Amino acid sequence: MADAVVSLAQNHLLPKIVEAIKMLRDLPKEVADIRDELASFQEFINDAHKATQDEKDDDKRDTIKERVKRLREAAFRMEDAIDECMILEENNYDDPRCAALLCEVVDFLKTLIPRLQAAYNLQDVKSLVCAEREAFERHFPLERSSLSRGKQNVPFEEDPWLKLRMDPLLIEEAPVGLDEHTLALKNLLTEGPQERTVISVVGIPGVGKSTLAKQVFDKVHKNFECHALITVSQYYTVKRVLTDVLVQLCKEKMEDPPQDVSTMDRMSLIQEVKKRLRNKRNEKVGKFCERSSYIKVHKLEEPLDEKECFRLFCNKAFKYGFDGDCPEELKDISLEIVRKCKGLPLAIVVVGGLLSQKDKNAPEWKSFSQNLSLELERNSDLNSITKILSLSYDDLSHNLRSCLLYFGMYPEDYEVKSSRLIKQWVVEGFVKHVAGKSLKEVAQQKLSELIRRNLVQVSSFTIDGKVKRCRVHDLIHDMIVKKAKETCFCHSISEHNQSLSSEILRRLTIVEESDDLIRIERSHIRSILLFTKKGLSQQFMGRIFEKYMSLKVLDFEDRISEFFYVSETLGNLIHLKYLNFRKSNIRFLPKSIGKLHNLEILDVRDTLVDNLPKEISNLRKLRHLLGISISCDEKKEFLGSLTLLEKIHILNLDGDRVEIRELEKLKQLRDLRVRCFKAKQTDALCFSIDKMKFLEVLHIDAGERGGEIIDLPLMSSLSTLRKLFLRGILLKIPNWISQLQNLLKLSLKGSELTDDPLKSLKDIPNLLFLSIGFHAYEGETLHFQDGWFRQLKELELEYLVKLNSIFIDRGALPSLKKLLLTRIPLKKVPTGIQYLKNLEVLKVKDMSIQFEQSIANDGGQDHWMIQHVPHVQIQVSLITKMFRGGRLVPKYIQSPNFDDEKKVFSFFL
Repeated sequence: MADAVVSLAQNHLLPKIVEAIKMLRDLPKEVADIRDELASFQEFINDAHKATQDEKDDDKRDTIKERVKRLREAAFRMEDAIDECMILEENNYDDPRCAALLCEVVDFLKTLIPRLQAAYNLQDVKSLVCAEREAFERHFPLERSSLSRGKQNVPFEEDPWLKLRMDPLLIEEAPVGLDEHTLALKNLLTEGPQERTVISVVGIPGVGKSTLAKQVFDKVHKNFECHALITVSQYYTVKRVLTDVLVQLCKEKMEDPPQDVSTMDRMSLIQEVKKRLRNKRNEKVGKFCERSSYIKVHKLEEPLDEKECFRLFCNKAFKYGFDGDCPEELKDISLEIVRKCKGLPLAIVVVGGLLSQKDKNAPEWKSFSQNLSLELERNSDLNSITKILSLSYDDLSHNLRSCLLYFGMYPEDYEVKSSRLIKQWVVEGFVKHVAGKSLKEVAQQKLSELIRRNLVQVSSFTIDGKVKRCRVHDLIHDMIVKKAKETCFCHSISEHNQSLSSEILRRLTIVEESDDLIRIERSHIRSILLFTKKGLSQQFMGRIFEKYMSLKVLDFEDRISEFFYVSETLGNLIHLKYLNFRKSNIRFLPKSIGKLHNLEILDVRDTLVDNLPKEISNLRKLRHLLGISISCDEKKEFLGSLTLLEKIHILNLDGDRVEIRELEKLKQLRDLRVRCFKAKQTDALCFSIDKMKFLEVLHIDAGERGGEIIDLPLMSSLSTLRKLFLRGILLKIPNWISQLQNLLKLSLKGSELTDDPLKSLKDIPNLLFLSIGFHAYEGETLHFQDGWFRQLKELELEYLVKLNSIFIDRGALPSLKKLLLTRIPLKKVPTGIQYLKNLEVLKVKDMSIQFEQSIANDGGQDHWMIQHVPHVQIQVSLITKMFRGGRLVPKYIQSPNFDDEKKVFSFFL
C-alpha cells in the first residue's frame, strides 16, 4: 500500500507540484513577455478594425465586426490577467526560505493559491489570444495598410512646448478667408440697431463658424460693459446655458458666483443675470431690450477659394520647418491634397497638421494623397469632413489614439486642465518610460503632438508657454465618441443617454445617475469620471466602491454639490491609482484607504478633509499628495515611508503634527508647499530641501502678518527651482534668489521689507511673473530702472499701504503684458507707464477715486498715458463700495487677509 502511495506521488502529484513551482518562479518573466505581446496584439486589433471599415459587403462587414469584438475581449482579459498577477506578486514580498517568523510563512501560504490561480489564468488567456488571432487571420487575412504601419512621425522636440508658444490663442489671430465676414459682423454689433440683437451664423460643418464667432468676439467685446463667451453643446439645457452666462459675468466683474448657483431654478438664474447686466447707466437700455429684439441670420456658406485654402494649408503643414512656405517640389501634390478638402477650413487644418508630422518628400505625400482619395470614395454615407478626421485618427499610434480617445471621457466643449489629463494618461498606462524623461514630460510631448496635428485646441497657456487648458472641436469630439464606442473604449451616461450598452464597458462617464448602473453586479470598468451637478445618492456612491473592483481611475472633481460619506469599502479598490475628490464635499477619508497600495494620485484639495488617517503611510507608490492642509494627528512620522512622493500640497507644520525631519527622505519631490512654518524649523527644513535635487516649486507660508521670520540660508539644491512663494517676514531678500537661473515665478507676501526689493530681484534672468503684496514692502517708492526685468510678463502689486509713487524708466519692463494694482494709495498711474508698449492688460482694484478719475476715458488727465493698453479694467470690491458709501466697516474686515466678501455682505444685512 505504501509503495502504491509513493508511486502515485512520484508519477502524478510530484510533477504537478514541480510544474506549479516552475510556474510561480517564471511568473514575473511570463508577465513581462505577455505585456510585450499585448502591445503587438493591440496593433493587430487596429488593423483588424481598419479591415472592417474597408469592407464594402455588409454581411461580411458584420462578421468581421463580431470577430474584432472577440479580439478586444481577449485583449481586455489579457490586461486584467496582467494586473492581477502584478498585484499578487507585489504583495508577496517575503521568501519563505528566508522567513524567520511563522506569520510570514503563513502569509506566503495564504497567497500561494491565488498566485497559482493567476498563473494558470495567464496561461489560459495567452492561449485564448493566440487562438483568436489565428482564427481571424485564417478567415480574414490582413494586409497592413500604410496608414497603420509604424508611423514615421517627426521626432519630439527637446522642449515639447517650444512650438506651442507660437500659438498663443485657441483660435488664430488672423483666420484665413474670413476678413469680410468678420468686418460685417463687427459693424453689425458696434454700429447696428440699438435693439436687443440675436445674430445666428449658419453654415455646413467645418466651414469656420466657431472660428468666426471667436474672432469677432475678441475684436468687439471691449466695446461692451458686460460680455460673456460660452459654448452650447448639441445636448444643452437652458438652465445650463444661463448658469454658464452667470459664471462668466461674475468672472468678468471679479465676483464669486452665488453659492447656490448649481441648484438655482431657471427664473432665479435669469434674475441673477439681469442684476449683473444692469447698473444706473444702462438700466433704461436693459428695459428697452426686454421689450424689443432684432434677429439677423449671417450665412457662411461659401467655402474658401483655392488660393485661401492653399495659404491655410501651408500655414499648418509647413509651420515647423519652412515658416509656412511650401517647397517647390511639393506644390503640385499639396494643391492636389488641398482640392480634396473641398474648401472646408477644419478639413484643411486637420490634414495640414497630419502632414506636418511626416517627412517632406513627394513620394510619401503622393501615397498619402492616394489613401485620402480611397477614404473619400468609400463610405458614401459619411461627409468629407468626417472621413478626413477618421483618416487623421488612423494615422496615430496606438497609445496616441488612446490619449485622443480620452477626450471622449469629457463632455462636449469641456475645457480640461492639462495637469488633470496628463495624470490620467499616466495612470491609465498610455505613457511609457523614455530614457532621461519623466512620465509627465513624455505625456506633455504626447499632448504637444496632438496639438501640432490640430486634433486638440489650446484654450489657455501658463505664463511660461505650457498648455494650461485644452479642448477638442465639437466635430472631432463627435468622431472621438463614435470611435470610442466602436473600440469599447468608453461610454457615457447622461440625461440624453441613460441606457448602458450591452458591449464591454471599460471606462464610464457619469453625467446623470442611472438605474442601469445600479443593476450591474460585476464589472471590469477601469475608469469612472463624474460630471453631474446634482448630488448622487449614498447608495449609488456605495455601489461604486463595492462593485467596480478593477477601477484604476476614480474622479469626483468639482461635481458633488452635497456632502457624501466615503465608506470603508473604498479599500476594495486595490487596483486604484488615481483618486480625485477635489472640490467635493467629503469630510474625512476612511482608514481603509491604506489598502490602496497602488494609489499614485490622491487629491483632496478644496474639500473638508484636514487630517489624514495614519494608514496613509502604507501608500508606498503615492506620487502626488494634494490637499488644503495635510497632517496626521495619530502618526506624525507618516511621510517618511512615502519615498516616491513628487508633490505635496499643502503640508501643515502647525502643532508638531508633522515630523519635519521626515521630509529629508522624500528625495524625489518636485513640488513642496508648507504652511504654519516656524522659525525654529529653519535648520530641519533647509537640511531636507538640500536633499531634493529635482525641486521645481517651493511654497513656504509662515502665516499672518507679524508672524514668523523666514531666514533661509543659501541652498545649492534649488538650482532647478521654477516657482517660489514666500509668505512671512524677511529681514532682507536672500542673496540666493537672484542666482536662480530657472526661476519663472516669484511671490513675496508679508515680508515687511524696508529696502526697495527691486534692486535685489532685477537680474533674475528668466523671471516671468512677480508678485509683491500684503505688506511685503513698507517703503513709499518703487523705481523700475532702464534694463530691469527684461523678461517679466506679469507684475502684481497689492496691499502695499505706504506705497505712494511708482516710476518706470524707458527701457524697463520691455516685455510686460499684464499689470495688476490692488489697494495701493497711488493718486495717479505709475509715471512712465506709457513706455510699456507691450502692455495688454491693466487691472486696478480698490484704488482711490482720485486714481480712477485720472485714467477715465472721458476727461481723465492721465488717460493719454494708458490709451495704448487694449484692456483696462477697474474693479471695486463690496468692502470699498461700503467705505465710499460712508458705512463703517469693522477692523477685522478691513484686513487684507479677510477675503470673504459674502460674510461682509451678511454682516451688514
